[in-house]
Amino acid sequence: MKLKKRCAALLCALSLLTAPALAAEETKEISFPDLTGEEWYAPAALELAQMGIMTGVEGGLFAADRPVTRATAVLVLWRLEGSPDAYVSQPFPDVEPWFETAAAWAKGKGIAKGNEHGQFGGRDLVTREQLAVFFYRYAQMKGETVGQGLLGRYPDGEDISDWATDAMAHAVAVGILQGNSQGELAPQGVADRAALAAMLHRLLIPAAG
Repeated sequence: MKLKKRCAALLCALSLLTAPALAAEETKEISFPDLTGEEWYAPAALELAQMGIMTGVEGGLFAADRPVTRATAVLVLWRLEGSPDAYVSQPFPDVEPWFETAAAWAKGKGIAKGNEHGQFGGRDLVTREQLAVFFYRYAQMKGETVGQGLLGRYPDGEDISDWATDAMAHAVAVGILQGNSQGELAPQGVADRAALAAMLHRLLIPAAG
């Protein structure tokens, strides 16, 4: 009987010791060795990492200049939705395990569509206007009001592809996409991880407010 009491007391003591440690682990801030915190995209990158929406790459780096792929684009939106289970009768045939569920979810929700061969092309790079289309379809899926931004006020507004015009107008209207240092939208430019983090963070601002 005494042995049982001693074991119970020991377990109680261990729980008291480990509980604060676990709580500290849960609230531990995430950092990246290639971020000083002074970069214009750093607050967005760090907050998204803390939320588990946008994580680092190999070596624990954030890799802000790395181009965004179609797989990454749908993966972060899928995580934003809470990483739900997904099923479609005809999934993309060319997916990889790390983005398979995200791609199926994106197809089922109408966010991602395949090419003429029905493939997803997860490793294809994403331009800024293509990224805007993903965000536009995501907003439609959520039932949000579609914005109508004025693209003519940007010097390269006419460079936007016809199929991306509505999406770019929405991205500009709600503040997701903003001009670069030259005041241009650069629709044909490949989006990098810094831009993706900034756009995701801006997307979260209205919901948080």
